[in-house]
Order: sequence, then C-alpha cells, then structure tokens
Amino acid sequence: MNIKNAKIIVASGPVIIEKREGVEKVLLNRHGEDEKAKQYWKFVGGRIEDFDFADETQSLEEACRREVKEEMGIGIKIITPLKPMMISHPDEDNTFVVLIHYLAKRIGEVNCGSDIEQWQWFDINKLPDHCAPNIKPVIDEYIKLKENLKFEI
Repeated sequence: MNIKNAKIIVASGPVIIEKREGVEKVLLNRHGEDEKAKQYWKFVGGRIEDFDFADETQSLEEACRREVKEEMGIGIKIITPLKPMMISHPDEDNTFVVLIHYLAKRIGEVNCGSDIEQWQWFDINKLPDHCAPNIKPVIDEYIKLKENLKFEI
C-alpha cells in the first residue's frame, strides 16, 4: 500500500440504538450502488459531498443528518462521536474509507428512501450475518462507553 497514491473516501452516519421490547436494538439497513454492496447490513450513512462543507465546522455532523434523512426519512439528535475507523474499500484497490460514526437519537418514524433494499432493528448482542466490517467494533465501543459512563438509552 502506498498512502500517497491512495484514494480516501470520508463517510459519516448515525448509530441509532433504542430499547425496543426491553432489549437494546440497533437500526441497520441494506443499500448500495450494486448487488455486492446491498448484501451487507450497514449503519445509515454515506459519503461526504462537496455541499456538506457549507459550514466546515459542522460538515461531518451535517452530512450525518443529511444521510439519515435521505435514507430513512428521519431526523436525529447527535449524542456523541463513536469509534472513527478506516477500512479498505472492498471493491476498489488502494482505496480507503474513513468512517465517522455518531451515536444518535432518532426523531420521527422511519420512512425509508427508494434506495433502501431492507431495514431492521437488531439486538446489539445478536447481530445478523453479513454485517459490514465496521458494525461489530462500533457496537463494542458503544457497550464499553455505556458501561464506563453508566448511561441509558
């Protein structure tokens, strides 16, 4: 790998966890530009766009809010950043994706966009098969944060 020649994509999105039926559940969806991308369960979110930089001090948060509105038709209240990561892009050589996650509270009822193949609430301790590589580490970080700060969703 030569980082000088690498392509870097920055993506932002919320991690929405709620107590449902007495269990903490995370909102995941399947979406993407092709069938390979659609096979993975992912957090809501997507690439930072040029227009997200209208206010550079809020660009990552604004992109997070925009993406959840586009994909799930809901608003969010951002609570705190969660485990930023960098992963290799599965389909593009020498391309890396910087993922910026925010723990967020859902505002409104889900009314997903046309590009969402499927969405579902999953028990955070029983995640589905075929999750994107960032899902488990981010959920693990959430569990540690919750235990250390002793807060409830």
